[in-house]
Amino acid sequence: MDDVTPTPDDQAVATRLAALAGQYGLPDAAASQMQRLLELVQASHHSLTAVREPRVGVEVHVADSLVGLRVEALRSAQVIADLGSGAGFPGLVLAIALPGARIALVESVGKKAGFLQEAADDLGLGNVEVVSGRAEDWVAGREACDVITARALARLDVLLEYAAPLLRPAGALVAWKGNRDKGEETGAWKAAAVLGMEAPVPTPVPGPDGSARHLYLSRKLRSTPPEYPRRAGMAAKRPLGTSSRT
Repeated sequence: MDDVTPTPDDQAVATRLAALAGQYGLPDAAASQMQRLLELVQASHHSLTAVREPRVGVEVHVADSLVGLRVEALRSAQVIADLGSGAGFPGLVLAIALPGARIALVESVGKKAGFLQEAADDLGLGNVEVVSGRAEDWVAGREACDVITARALARLDVLLEYAAPLLRPAGALVAWKGNRDKGEETGAWKAAAVLGMEAPVPTPVPGPDGSARHLYLSRKLRSTPPEYPRRAGMAAKRPLGTSSRT
């Protein structure tokens, strides 16, 4: 194969990824793996994400994924499940950043699950398992995870219903969100009480291009009632944080 001369954009992306790797103390190979992931997303024929160019994705996808490492529970987790993994953010980025952890990428859209498996293989990520299906149907994951992550997936009360059954006692949900929404937070408090979780606590973190960003942390306080999660689709159709819960 002929050598390809890096473009200025390629070099800028590489420089930024090296800086991020240094900032978070990532493994030596992390920067090159993350750059390769951005290239795979750009080259994919599937509609994985609206942001495909690496020069933009380095901030919108990779830097945004890495802010999760500010949460100690995530940094120290041994078993992580990323719900609605899509193009692999934050799931594949966390698998690169935390090679000692096992990462399950849960994705219900078949073409996206296929991409995740191809990308994990291309990147040599032996710590990744792709779960092609819905979180509510992942029986093997029940009470098996230290941390559940979710980025731009659903309302907080819905995320709590997805996450709580999958978490071990004292495990935690880490959810990426934008601006705080008092109504959403109130609904999440109601859902947390039903599911045996603590009320999600928001922490402001840097967002892409200075945008508002919060990480919500909710720990599992007690066993989740056996009737949860409800059948697939019900958490989103009838969120626990609303008045119609049944």
